Amino acid sequence: MSLLKNVGTIGSLTMVSRVAGMAREMIFSRVLGANDVTDAWFQAFIIPNVFRRLFAEGAFSAAFVPMFSRRLHQDGKTEAEGLEEARSFSQDVISVFVPALILLTAVFEIAMPGVIWLLSDKPIDPAKFDYSVDFAQIMFPYIVLVSVVTLLTGMLNSVSRFGPGASFPVILNLVLIVTLLGVSMSHGAQSNIVAMGYVVAWAIPVAGVLQLAWLVYWARKEGFRPRWISRPKLTPEVKRLGKIALPAAIGGGAYQINTLLQVYFLNQLEGSAVSWMNYADRLNQLPLGIIGIALSTAILPTLSKFVGAKDKDGAARVQSNAIELGMLLTLPAAVALAVCAVPFITVIFGGGRFDAADAAMTGGVLAVLVGGLPAYVLVKVLVPSFYARSDTRTPVYAAFAALAVFVGFNLAFLHRFGVEGVAAASVIGAWLNCLILYVVLRVRGHYAMDWPLIGRLVRQLLAAAAMGAALWYGRDLLEYVYDLNLMVQLLAVGVLVAGAMAVYFGVAFAIGAVSRDRLKAFTRKRVPSA
Repeated sequence: MSLLKNVGTIGSLTMVSRVAGMAREMIFSRVLGANDVTDAWFQAFIIPNVFRRLFAEGAFSAAFVPMFSRRLHQDGKTEAEGLEEARSFSQDVISVFVPALILLTAVFEIAMPGVIWLLSDKPIDPAKFDYSVDFAQIMFPYIVLVSVVTLLTGMLNSVSRFGPGASFPVILNLVLIVTLLGVSMSHGAQSNIVAMGYVVAWAIPVAGVLQLAWLVYWARKEGFRPRWISRPKLTPEVKRLGKIALPAAIGGGAYQINTLLQVYFLNQLEGSAVSWMNYADRLNQLPLGIIGIALSTAILPTLSKFVGAKDKDGAARVQSNAIELGMLLTLPAAVALAVCAVPFITVIFGGGRFDAADAAMTGGVLAVLVGGLPAYVLVKVLVPSFYARSDTRTPVYAAFAALAVFVGFNLAFLHRFGVEGVAAASVIGAWLNCLILYVVLRVRGHYAMDWPLIGRLVRQLLAAAAMGAALWYGRDLLEYVYDLNLMVQLLAVGVLVAGAMAVYFGVAFAIGAVSRDRLKAFTRKRVPSA
């Protein structure tokens, strides 16, 4: 397996999506700012995405992809026979999956006023309550569309067609960008911000339809032509899928409950806490999506192959390579975002309705939030080791332990530390989750980091520290471009980031945190030794 190649394919397309997402948020902040309307909009957008990650991306993919892949690549079967069995299995799953999603949507459309009330749990202005409910009801059907897209993505990933699944988020971002630019030009700076919020809310289901059309096109090219409306077939294999997915859904539920509880806690604070957290998390998610999700997606099939062949050394090599590559790219990102949080936020989101006070609050949140970025990536890298062994329970326990810490911290310190305290609680929970997963793998004898890997990770930390020191002295230069046009500001950020990367990789090569031979090893078809 060429780990770097597969990660590069997924990561590069994810980067396009994240950059488009960044452009979307830059326009969003300038057009709509940070206020009650944006808090309501982001809250409404979070709700369907929580269930999408719970039912589709997490539990469903973890269970569906290995089962689908085994049917597609069965020993003793021709390619045509394997394809036919995989088609039949996916059709049975679709016949149950789609009606269940439609039923879930109907229930939440009816119950949405109660959901919004629970998330607020404090006196709320009737006008804000009304548009908060409306935004959520408009956006929630997106879960049906994007969950089917995720199913098709799993099918395509099983035949090593990673591109379409990694690229479909770009469509959502492009639709939102066009919509935001449209409302900005047609409504003007002094227009009714609530009316603008409604228009942008309707862009979400429209984007979902386009995303589904994109994945259907690629699925048909690979020979998959599922029927979306058919009589539900609860076959033994579909039942088995449910039994495997349920523990993963419960574990994923811990992450998603964490997200909803985060919204709840943020709603208890004064100011536009939901919006500040959203903008900060947008920058935090940029390296996480490019690195963590790409690594997780790329290593699961290979880990499954080595585990199935009882090749412990091969599985360990894949795991070590993923950790080393992930930290090599994540540590400098975390340090840079922490040191330059406020300048980056000011340049990227500042302007229009997003003022200096919003930038200062958002920057403070980001500086705390990125402390957990390496942990988030390591969790993404460690969890596939459990899934490859059909163990979906252990990540459940780790995730709920992290959730308990998150809730306990906020109950004790919410009003003392405010929105930055909510971010800190997430960071502490992420590191606890990571520690539990690693300790369990080590105790069970599945994986343990060797000393050469630990040495390279320590040297990566030293290189990141050197880069952070350089950024500390260089970040003030950005203040001189705050009043200039956006292109000049972005160019200044680009120059600063390029200089930081030169320092990081220069020091990393100098002290042996990474070598040319090591980089070549990541690109080999055969998984390299540690």
